[in-house]
Amino acid sequence: MLFWERRAFLEGASIIIGVDEAGRGPLAGPVVAAACVLKTGPFKKRFILPEYKQRLDDSKKLSLSQREKSFHEISGKALFGIGLKYQDFIDSKNIRKATLAAMRQAVKKLIARYCSLHNIEEKDIRTRICVLVDGDMKPRLPYKIVPILKGDSKSISIAAASIIAKVTRDRIMDSYDKIYPLYGFSKHKGYGTRLHFETIRKYGPCPIHRKSFAPIRIHM
Repeated sequence: MLFWERRAFLEGASIIIGVDEAGRGPLAGPVVAAACVLKTGPFKKRFILPEYKQRLDDSKKLSLSQREKSFHEISGKALFGIGLKYQDFIDSKNIRKATLAAMRQAVKKLIARYCSLHNIEEKDIRTRICVLVDGDMKPRLPYKIVPILKGDSKSISIAAASIIAKVTRDRIMDSYDKIYPLYGFSKHKGYGTRLHFETIRKYGPCPIHRKSFAPIRIHM
């Protein structure tokens, strides 16, 4: 899980960021991206990460309880930024463009926090940044970008970002469940489950459904 981080460090990066998303596939709600740097200070002579007691892995491999515990530890030890693009943006652009935009937003927020913490300017660290991104996504940013297929299982930084993105999005969908209780969003988080399709057929789409997605369009 450290191969890509060590490689980036050996190639000159001292600020290594993992990026992942949650929510590309659902029929409702936002796509959420997270950018995470596990070491809040730059690497200098050696690549050494702080100790993390909780499991940092692909969020899909963790139970709800494990994700919450890992999220709590990451929040206390790491820096992260969140990017959100909601259903209207997704419908107007498409899900891939929305995901890339959320990733850019997440990285920019993280870099702003990092610069504020260290009282430095972004331009002074630009060449020392390496962004490891899950999948084939390559957001336009002025840093070195390294896409990694199945990166959430290969990079600890991307794994941490996947946990942050997943927990954040699940909490958003839980909040929507209170606003639109007929749809069961707390159970399926907007994915195309049998229960979700049944509620769409019965009640029609609600304001957070992605109207450009085929299963929703046919019910408009």
